Amino acid sequence: MSQRRELIEFERGEIIGLWKGGHSERNIGEILGHPKSTIHDTITRYKNSGQITASSRSGRPLKLTERNVRQLVRTLKEDRQQSLEEMTKKFSESLSISVSSNTIKRTLHSEGFFGRAGKRKPFVSEANRKKRLEWCRERRDWDDEWNFIIWSDESRFMIFQNDAHHWVWRKPHEKYDVDCLIPTVKSGNQGVMVWGCFAKDKIGPLIQVSGSINASVYMGILENTFLPFYNSLENNSQYIFQDDNAPVHRARTVKQWKEDNSIIDFPWPAQSPDLNPIEHLWDVLERRVREHKPHPKNIEELMVILEEEWNKIEPEILTNLVESLPRRVQAVLDSHGNPTRY
Repeated sequence: MSQRRELIEFERGEIIGLWKGGHSERNIGEILGHPKSTIHDTITRYKNSGQITASSRSGRPLKLTERNVRQLVRTLKEDRQQSLEEMTKKFSESLSISVSSNTIKRTLHSEGFFGRAGKRKPFVSEANRKKRLEWCRERRDWDDEWNFIIWSDESRFMIFQNDAHHWVWRKPHEKYDVDCLIPTVKSGNQGVMVWGCFAKDKIGPLIQVSGSINASVYMGILENTFLPFYNSLENNSQYIFQDDNAPVHRARTVKQWKEDNSIIDFPWPAQSPDLNPIEHLWDVLERRVREHKPHPKNIEELMVILEEEWNKIEPEILTNLVESLPRRVQAVLDSHGNPTRY
């Protein structure tokens, strides 16, 4: 059983004020959210002594005052990624007192802050935060419309991946708060670059992309890989095509190719991988490649395994991902355009 938190003087005053106002102990507990025994003990102490202050206790006094604790929390929030030693030094210097790292750690734990691995999420600029928010407001009532989008993206897969964690100080519910996230950037590491797409009820092709992707290369992907998949869809004229705002995707020649082939573009907000369900499909693919036996030993073997596992992805996974779009949109609205858990 967890130890009950000591009420501060203001909270005890609330209890006595409600009691004097004619509220029952049970009603006071419901209003303030304190256990009935706490309510009863506070009122009984007041009846006996006429005071609301807590009884003095023997033992070592607290090292930090309530004001000190508030200052410590402010110090923590200035940089969620600072080490315990850095925080202790900064806090001690700000108040000209000597406090040990153990005292700082115990105090932070009592306030609900613990060191946790920060979640990696792409950086979102202020301008793009507003665009994401507006994009989601326009589509917050969509339902069947999500069923007629072809989702696409490029992704790089590595034989060896760096999984190093970056630690942050946070409370349990702050996992996806902006200042507790670790921004990610595009990696320039060597590996296999692939392009793929899918619709709600059908997995699309997956191909390796060699070298850099320019407008000419991307048009070749659309012409030789995307278009046959698009033509294979029933009632394909109802579908619209999603790709992100990479410069090659918005090149003039690419736009002209789409117009010539009656491909309707889906407007897309920048820095929004959490709105594209294919990002989770990449996660599924990577997990399956990691679990594949034997492991790939070179780039050629990695590509073979990628194609094999991609084509084994179950239709139910595709359906579930597309059906998650209303929740993704709502999550962006709830976060005011900032990165979400998706």
